[in-house]
Amino acid sequence: MNTQPIGIFDSGIGGTSIWKEITSLLPYENTIYLADSKNAPYGEKSAEKIIEFSVKNTELLLEKGCKIIVVACNTATTNAIEILRSKYDVPFIGIEPAIKPAALQTLTNSIGILATKGTLSSSLFSKTSEKFTSTIKIIEQEGKGIVTLIESDKLVSVEMTLLLHKYLNPMLEQRIDHLVLGCTHYSYLFQQIQKIVGENVQIIDSGLATAKQTNTILEKNNLKNFTSDASKHQFYINSEKDVLESILKEVSLEYTVNKLDF
Repeated sequence: MNTQPIGIFDSGIGGTSIWKEITSLLPYENTIYLADSKNAPYGEKSAEKIIEFSVKNTELLLEKGCKIIVVACNTATTNAIEILRSKYDVPFIGIEPAIKPAALQTLTNSIGILATKGTLSSSLFSKTSEKFTSTIKIIEQEGKGIVTLIESDKLVSVEMTLLLHKYLNPMLEQRIDHLVLGCTHYSYLFQQIQKIVGENVQIIDSGLATAKQTNTILEKNNLKNFTSDASKHQFYINSEKDVLESILKEVSLEYTVNKLDF
């Protein structure tokens, strides 16, 4: 089992930000990544559809022999992970907006959360938010349109700059000192966002924490790969490969990108 791959899925290419953290921390692990770009963004879909897509992705990864599955999508985690855990025997790693560290560290008692509609409206997000933010102001902002721009290879564009100012400026007016990124796609906007919010606002995403949790669960289940063989990384996307290949172009690891109808 130990040489079998870690499975990772997201509604598109955003979860590659999580994949990069995992492969950096766990260099001997093999991986399979599913980019469900055809159905992106999940954040604008119904809970029923999000669960349907998450089940489909999980079953494909299990067919390909994955030993553990990382749900590298905030929306899929908050809407579907409990169902996945009850339905399948493999361990699942989820990803949620990192509200807790922001709430514990804020000095202005005001934090911002930029996330998808599907994440912000989920019951799991609501429970987490209520648990850690009862005494502070939390400014929620749906990042409508951001994922679509990234999936359209407009990561750096006039349209993206205008959207980010539209969403972030009202948060700054309410004196946030922490900004939680609640979508894995948004990690690729880190520098653009930092330029807008300034150095006095700390940006928090869940990438490294997710990689550490993956390591913990692998160790707990005796699933770590201790062989020194070169790791293999396979990417599958159900739309055009160009954007995924572009986001991976600086990766030094060997990998393959395949178009697959799923």
